[in-house]
Amino acid sequence: MARALAAARSRGALAALVFVLASVVYLPIRGHEWLNYDDDLGITHNAELQRGISWEGVGWALTTQHQANWFPLTRLSWLLDLELYGLDAGGFLLTNLLLHALASALFFWALSDLTGERSRSLFAAAVFAVHPLHVESVAWISARKDVLSGVFCMLALIAFAAVARARKPFAAKLALFTSLALGLLAKSTLVTLPCVLLLLDAWPLGRLARGSRNPDAQRLARALSEKLPLFLLVAAISFVTWHSQSASGAVASFERVSLGDRMANALVAYAIYLRQFGWPSGLGVLYPHPGAGLALWKACLAAALLLGLTLLALRNWPRRGYLAVGWLWFLGMLVPTIGIIQVGSQAHADRYMYLPLAGLAIALAWGAAELLGARRRAAFALLAVFVVASLAITTRLQLRHWHDSVSLFEHTLAVTGENAIAHTQLGAAYAERGRLDETIRHYREAVRIRPDFMKAANNLAWLLATARDPALRDPATAVSLAERALALSRAPNPSVLDTLAAAYAAAGRFDAAVETAQRAVRESEASEAPALTQPLRERLALYRERRSFQE
Repeated sequence: MARALAAARSRGALAALVFVLASVVYLPIRGHEWLNYDDDLGITHNAELQRGISWEGVGWALTTQHQANWFPLTRLSWLLDLELYGLDAGGFLLTNLLLHALASALFFWALSDLTGERSRSLFAAAVFAVHPLHVESVAWISARKDVLSGVFCMLALIAFAAVARARKPFAAKLALFTSLALGLLAKSTLVTLPCVLLLLDAWPLGRLARGSRNPDAQRLARALSEKLPLFLLVAAISFVTWHSQSASGAVASFERVSLGDRMANALVAYAIYLRQFGWPSGLGVLYPHPGAGLALWKACLAAALLLGLTLLALRNWPRRGYLAVGWLWFLGMLVPTIGIIQVGSQAHADRYMYLPLAGLAIALAWGAAELLGARRRAAFALLAVFVVASLAITTRLQLRHWHDSVSLFEHTLAVTGENAIAHTQLGAAYAERGRLDETIRHYREAVRIRPDFMKAANNLAWLLATARDPALRDPATAVSLAERALALSRAPNPSVLDTLAAAYAAAGRFDAAVETAQRAVRESEASEAPALTQPLRERLALYRERRSFQE
């Protein structure tokens, strides 16, 4: 009893060390500006969120599916933050930091419980805690989904370790099911966790084999049966997520991005994630999807790399199960976000590596320990310190780019090149600072790169039509851009109609402005978010008086 208590204290102290490590590395994020480059998931301009903990606020959190995603627990955590901190960005970011630190500490606890190896578990958890690929998940308030689901993922692993060792099996199974359910309510991409648990059954738990290292059919069937409730839960959440994304139009059609282009990008994305894990340079906030522009040789080379590493890991399964488990963990947990079902316009994203990175960290820690041998513990410790320190320094450097939106998107343009979305967001950031000449320049670049980018065309048209400075106005171009934006809209869009009406008025075409503004009012009144209706009516009154609108 005394020995078990001492062991628990030692493990608790090491978990606390991981928590402190993650907290210290990420502490500079406290006090940064709001970083919500996604309007629908933003914090500062979200009237529903600002209701706080109330019946209306909770109802919004539980029912809304903005941006094609349903993550009620994440939205509830934002409501709680609002009650605790008000509209203080530092408070929201502090919660992100604490959740990431907690997930890192729980990852160590789960690994040490599953494997009985403390030094290797500590190394893997430290890599998870400080890796630069996690900066986006921690430093972007709207990425709360990652760190919150990460906490429940690690709690599920701890509960699974208890299930495997038959310590109060019913309570452990209930804790496992509850943790997975809460994790899925934070972010639905946790649907792959039951498959990860099957991997852990094979290594390190050895629950799938009897005597030999070859899987036993009876034991495999028992493991699958044990996880049936988890798979049913995952199926239900997957259906809700698919329906939400399809209904919103967020899922790209095959006409827009072909299956072949998706497969090619997915293969290259896997290779890029692997490179970023080992050499985390050139990290940005958004990497534009190449569409049909991806070279075939890149996809073939990535496929050969992935196939070779997979065969290598499987070939070493009998003696080095950690390689296969870590590698398949990485491959499998990325499946929901790898782009076969394309949601959004990104080729890949740092935040998608939040939990998949844990698999590579396991392979790295156990592989380094075996490579150095049991007698070289000092060398293993030195290697671990060097790797973790290098990653921590890189993370601190990466955090500097997250100081504000201008810094963030200027850096993103520097590392991604021709990036229409980054130009658009940088233009919006300059607009908030009143630097409209810079705003127009970046909007023009966005339209040049992607003539079919509705948001950039609409934003540029609005400025060219409504800027107070006559030197910035260009009504004819504004009309052309606004008409293009309307043609690109999937459905009648009140905001785009508003821009087109303003452009017509700026060009002196007041009859067309009145007709378009009336249509915009009708569409706004019929929408689920009619906040634009009153400003539209005010501008309509101006156009009836044959006056243009200037912002």
